[in-house]
Amino acid sequence: MSTREGGVSLGPYASLNLGSAVGDDAAAVAENRRRFAAATGAEPVWMTQVHGTRVIRLGHDQDLVADAAWTDEPGRACTVQVADCLPVLLARRDGRAVGAAHAGWRGLAGGVIESTVRAICAGSGCTPADLVAWLGPCIGAREFEVGADVLAAFPDGAAHFVSRPRPDGSPRWRADLPALARGRLAAAGITAIAGGTWCTVEDRSSFFSYRRDGVTGRLAAAVWRRG
Repeated sequence: MSTREGGVSLGPYASLNLGSAVGDDAAAVAENRRRFAAATGAEPVWMTQVHGTRVIRLGHDQDLVADAAWTDEPGRACTVQVADCLPVLLARRDGRAVGAAHAGWRGLAGGVIESTVRAICAGSGCTPADLVAWLGPCIGAREFEVGADVLAAFPDGAAHFVSRPRPDGSPRWRADLPALARGRLAAAGITAIAGGTWCTVEDRSSFFSYRRDGVTGRLAAAVWRRG
């Protein structure tokens, strides 16, 4: 998982911005991505994310418009970009397959986690119980103010929303995105779940946050098999 430190971008993108479509200098992004790849020792595969549920298999699918990826090939890194959304990394316990999902509230409600779990299990011949999961930094429960549309998208997750009406009385809630993801992972059959304790909004020095800053960079989370 990257932080915002260690790159060459300037201004609101300082300094390790890994997003190529957020207004940053293209040469700076290219250098940042080179540094990120060098740190992993793998080949990060950068998807065009659309807040959906499509899962690709690296090395097989040429269309990279997707919000999740998996692979059983060494050397290619399943990579997702975030700036408040939740990155979910998955791996078989024996290391034979890995995957990554970009889980904003829309993708999470639509089933991007479940789709990724199914793809890994079907493609590599394992069960959900064979997988472990790690949740990266995202907007935290104290900062994620949402409306009734987000609450309605999670009929099975109402316990992870706290009512916080605005001063004018209009209904709003605080949503716990990592808790919602843990619930989906557990329901899918995954019991080994770690992470999900960092808030991108609150930790300005470490993380980019779209909710906090508007114009900002992108972090990246990656998982790969070592050859």
